Amino acid sequence: MEFAELIKTPRADNVVLHQPLLQALEGTLCLTGHHLIFSSRRRDNAEELWLLHSNIDSIEKRFVGSLGTVIIKCKDLRIIQLDIPGMEECLNIANSIEALSTLDSVTLMYPFFYRPMFEIVEDGWRSFLPEQEFELLSSMTTEWRLSYVNKEFSVCSSYPPVVIVPESVSDDELRRVAMFRQGSRFPVLSYYHTKNKMVIMRSSQPLTGTNGRRCREDEKLINATLRHGFRGYIIDTRSLSVAQQARAKGGGFEQEVHYPMWRRIHKCIERFNILQESLIKLVEACNDQSHNMDRWLSKLEASNWLTHVKEILTTACLVAQCIDREGTSVLVHGTEGTDSTLQVTSLAQIILDPGCRTIRGFESLVAREWLQAGHPFQHRCAQSAYSNSKQKWEAPVFLLFLDCVWQILRQFPCSFEFNEQFLIMLFEHAYASQFGTFLGNNENERSKLKLPQKTMSLWSWVNRPEELNKFLNPLFEANSLVIWPSVAPQSLLLWEGVFLRWNRSSKHLDEAQEEMIKIMNNNKELQARVNALRRQLAEMEAN
Repeated sequence: MEFAELIKTPRADNVVLHQPLLQALEGTLCLTGHHLIFSSRRRDNAEELWLLHSNIDSIEKRFVGSLGTVIIKCKDLRIIQLDIPGMEECLNIANSIEALSTLDSVTLMYPFFYRPMFEIVEDGWRSFLPEQEFELLSSMTTEWRLSYVNKEFSVCSSYPPVVIVPESVSDDELRRVAMFRQGSRFPVLSYYHTKNKMVIMRSSQPLTGTNGRRCREDEKLINATLRHGFRGYIIDTRSLSVAQQARAKGGGFEQEVHYPMWRRIHKCIERFNILQESLIKLVEACNDQSHNMDRWLSKLEASNWLTHVKEILTTACLVAQCIDREGTSVLVHGTEGTDSTLQVTSLAQIILDPGCRTIRGFESLVAREWLQAGHPFQHRCAQSAYSNSKQKWEAPVFLLFLDCVWQILRQFPCSFEFNEQFLIMLFEHAYASQFGTFLGNNENERSKLKLPQKTMSLWSWVNRPEELNKFLNPLFEANSLVIWPSVAPQSLLLWEGVFLRWNRSSKHLDEAQEEMIKIMNNNKELQARVNALRRQLAEMEAN
């Protein structure tokens, strides 16, 4: 298919652009296969908008006489208005934008056509391979091994080809365990706590069903993670009633009689349409211009967004507590093990492991616990808060995770190497990007699409020094301790940087941030001079 077939009117003059927090501009609108481009009439073209069609969530058309208005609602929560003279031109442009923003084929998306204008210093596709992660683990323990049982995705279509499993469990046993877990997602290592050698494992639900089916290899696998005489915890991210309903449909949970050394705890983390509805209600509340306090507070409460944040953080803290304070290993799962499970395991690592609070460590965490672990980004991020066509797979699971990270960052502002902008950048690229990193639902799909060969990795761009500088937290001081965030309702705030950034100016916050960076840089220079003078003094005293 040629993009030209979808573009009936490629260019329109005398278009007026209305953007949040900016003055209206008159200029020329152009449509290409992947971008909506607006150029103002200023000679320097300083006022220019490049909007990816894939960033468009929905569009609305309005007409007053011969003047048409197209309202574009974006996945990054922006709302843009275009006033286009001429009804036919306006209709053509609106229909073209609609068609170009809802292309079915992944291979027609911009990452397959994007050619970077920067020097590639690092191949991001090879930055966080399981083999590299395992090298560090193998230097600390011999109880775990790399398994290639899923080579060519033959056992589990949503797992990577390489996983880390207990040394004592063979590949044949893993195959049998896979048949006992939903989607063949058998328990694999998520995190190894160097302090006490306890581990977090993750999987999908066991297929026990109403007959109480068991799998001895499954019991052997998860028991292999226990120290002699120690019990473990199974954290099920579903309520007991939901888990029992799943059992009636062939799923279920680990029976105490077959897993006597494990204590099961049920938590209630919502999923799918409940989360999507929550996001829609929250964004609607944030865009409400009525300035009525009671209405704002009731809408915010009705969205339940902060309740979801609280539930996820509480469960992550429970997992971290089991590992660090109780000294026990943990298995985390929900139903599929691709959503709430990953939220919990990755947040627990941020609490426990200072390495995950660095830029490189956090990128590795996203690669390992989200991309390689099979979070279906293509399904979950297909639409955002404004779409009119709701498919059943959409849910802001990754955005909720980033929100939880922001809550911890806000409570521990000196313990993270990255700043809020880094998290916002990841949110934006998960929904619409020129990079191939978040395309596809798992490593299997990315391999079939040949993304490493045909697209650029987000990490190749982010990890260039000139880009990294934008995401550095000037207050960062490495903190080797476990950090325990408060999950009290009073401690959790609305993430304004995402949900209110198009509704109110961040000018003063940006100025304060720049001033803070100046002060910190000045402080470093003064500290360096003090150290130099001390050395000189020590040399003079020695002579």
